[in-house]
Amino acid sequence: MSIISPIGVFDSGLGGLTVAKRVLEKLPQESMVYVGDEIHVPYGERTPEQITSFALGICEFLVHRNAKLIIMACNMSSALALEKAQRLFPDIPIIGVIEAGVRAALAASSGGPIGILATRGTANTKAYTKTIQRFRPDAEVFEQACPLFVPIVEDGAWDTPEAEAAVREYTAPLLAEGCRTLVLGCTHYPFLTQTIKRIVGAGITLIDPSEETTVDAANIIENTGSASPNRLEPVHTYYTSAETERFTVMGGKFLGRAIEVEKITWEMDLRAIECQETTEDRMIKSAL
Repeated sequence: MSIISPIGVFDSGLGGLTVAKRVLEKLPQESMVYVGDEIHVPYGERTPEQITSFALGICEFLVHRNAKLIIMACNMSSALALEKAQRLFPDIPIIGVIEAGVRAALAASSGGPIGILATRGTANTKAYTKTIQRFRPDAEVFEQACPLFVPIVEDGAWDTPEAEAAVREYTAPLLAEGCRTLVLGCTHYPFLTQTIKRIVGAGITLIDPSEETTVDAANIIENTGSASPNRLEPVHTYYTSAETERFTVMGGKFLGRAIEVEKITWEMDLRAIECQETTEDRMIKSAL
């Protein structure tokens, strides 16, 4: 690993490109490797064991590509696998998106109730509630599962009547509880930002954790002295575990630039990692 090593970013699909886009904007001199595990999207519908094994396997893939920092641009991975990954790969900074989003939500909410729009899996973990109440024990938090959002985004239908109907359905309970701050608790959801704003109206603050996460990434790179020199041309590499054509079109559309996407395959380029804790609290890893 060196200062010219890339930043690694991954998600279950297109959603993590919301984080990648912020990285490209805030750290334009840095190279980046992005992995979209689209063959397994959405992670929110999978078991905790599966999600953890996928996330650790992708971290290993990025470590082998000499990443100097890894961003888990996936709320489910952040909730379930972040601490395990940090222990398994202690020589590289690995950060998630949940705590960054929580800090921004607490700053914006002024003590009022906070609504979380999340996948069913993330909502079931109560990761946002636990993290918010760790900072503010008396905080009111309402988590709303939004199972239709990821399929809508993956289909590129984020500005359609279908998207509007889903937004109305999922935001109504949170607004009824008096939530004036809503966290986009899945990195796919910022694709729906304009639709959500149109439905919820003025006076509602939307928190996109990708913004604060990128600030964290920039601070780590600065504090570790690992920033790439401005004189070097950055290289951005994109991988998907599904077919490349759709990812190339949709990803390029969102990022506002043409991208080339390479196919990677589980059990060939990637291996899922099963982790167990020993009595000495060490990680054991084995290929599934």
